[in-house]
Amino acid sequence: MALIADSPLPALGGEDTPHVRIAIVGAGFAGLGLAIRLRKAGIEDFVVFDRAGEIGGTWQANTYPGCQCDVPSHLYSLSFAPNPSWSRTYSMQPEIWDYLRALAEQHGLSPYLRLGHELTGAQWDDEAQHWRVETSCGALTAQVLIGATGALSHPATPRIRGLRRFEGTLFHSAEWNHDHDLTGERVAVIGTGASAIQFVPQIQPRVGKLHVFQRTAPWILPHGDRPIHDWERELYRALPFTQRAVRTGVYWLREVTLAIGMTRNPKLLRPLERVGRLHLALAVRDPELRRKLRPDFRVGCKRILLSNTWYPALARDNVEVVTDAITEVRANSVVTADGQEREVDTIILGTGFHVTDPPTAAIVCGRDGRTLAEMALANGGIQAYLGTTISGFPNLFYMTGPNTGQGHTSMIYMMESQFEYVLDALRVMDERSLSSVDVRPEAQAAFNARLRERMASTVWASGCSSWYLSPDGSNGTLWPDFTFRYRRRTRRFDGHAYKLTSRARAAVPAPGSGSPERVDAKYDANATIPGAAG
Repeated sequence: MALIADSPLPALGGEDTPHVRIAIVGAGFAGLGLAIRLRKAGIEDFVVFDRAGEIGGTWQANTYPGCQCDVPSHLYSLSFAPNPSWSRTYSMQPEIWDYLRALAEQHGLSPYLRLGHELTGAQWDDEAQHWRVETSCGALTAQVLIGATGALSHPATPRIRGLRRFEGTLFHSAEWNHDHDLTGERVAVIGTGASAIQFVPQIQPRVGKLHVFQRTAPWILPHGDRPIHDWERELYRALPFTQRAVRTGVYWLREVTLAIGMTRNPKLLRPLERVGRLHLALAVRDPELRRKLRPDFRVGCKRILLSNTWYPALARDNVEVVTDAITEVRANSVVTADGQEREVDTIILGTGFHVTDPPTAAIVCGRDGRTLAEMALANGGIQAYLGTTISGFPNLFYMTGPNTGQGHTSMIYMMESQFEYVLDALRVMDERSLSSVDVRPEAQAAFNARLRERMASTVWASGCSSWYLSPDGSNGTLWPDFTFRYRRRTRRFDGHAYKLTSRARAAVPAPGSGSPERVDAKYDANATIPGAAG
């Protein structure tokens, strides 16, 4: 539904351009979670847009066979909205989507949703001190713009010659064609990432021949997924603190066993490498296939994948793992660098998403008229302060923005940290009668300099090529430290790092400046450095 009846906000597309205090773009975990927190804080003047016809974000879009979260269920859920009814320790896509829809209903979010509204442009109006937002269904203005589209929302298509001329069936795993029957077909799967390791074992028994085109062999570790027993669910319902205890235990286990190795000393990850090699050796007896599937980089440098079915599926007689590069796709075949041509009926792309170059960056314009994409091009990637605000883009807050990604724990933890930061920023804006906040360029620069220092000692800087990296080789995706430090750093809005514009003087240019008068606090560069004590 594009518009909810009984909405407290006006519809778009009328004669007058409606105004809201907060416009949230994206109705996945981040957008819905922030909306719930806004309501709990007594803030009702907001709207949530999403281009899809239903809420859920990546968990609405990704419906491929076997789609499952690789973070434990109790940690991959909102801390203020626990679900005692999870059926598995690692939830499947339908159950996560149901969880999000139930949240929206329980917290009365329907009147605030604008589904089927795709963001087509956003421009900061410095004179009016608000955002001018364009959507596929009309325009509005908003004092604050929240980007909550996530990193896994725009499928990436590989640049392969002839791909669009393929005459068979072609689709991306994030846009699964459920109407197409793969039974008995010759299928090519391009990519061996997180999606492929889940759907390949599901389709392998049905297809006639399966060609898996692998560029780099990933690290695959045994999956600890299991059904959650009835008595466990009953315990969580009767004594909610027990589920919170499980969540806390899972969180700290990952911080202690994984974060130290990933962000401090990669050598500590060697036991995981031994587990991965043993997992491969036990599942794949053929030495040539085992050679193809053996990773040649340190575990953790690329995303660690969990599966008990990937290796056995690749060892089946109807599966071929191809490591030669694809040079061309023809009308009914795929050609590799060794000159071999394989005839196929269907091509499935398991090639991931636009993580470091989201398409929305090209349509969000800041104070000086530059888009996020133009700013990123000039700086070697999008840079932000605390992964949340970007200099020159006042009142813009990004959920799961640059360097908030996770290699060892749940993104939900990072999102909730950002929720508190945004809510405190809104509180400060109210208390000080501010029309806008814009992070100072020196604060952002100092923060990113510290990130680069931290990143140099992480496993992600150990030499592999991954989707974590920007075109210039920098890692603008992951947080290179313990996540509890990020939470401590975002617990309060640090106005000293921002240029603050008074609401009372917003429309009055300062003498000789040609721009609104600023109410500035003294900036201390040391205050912008995360984890300075360690």
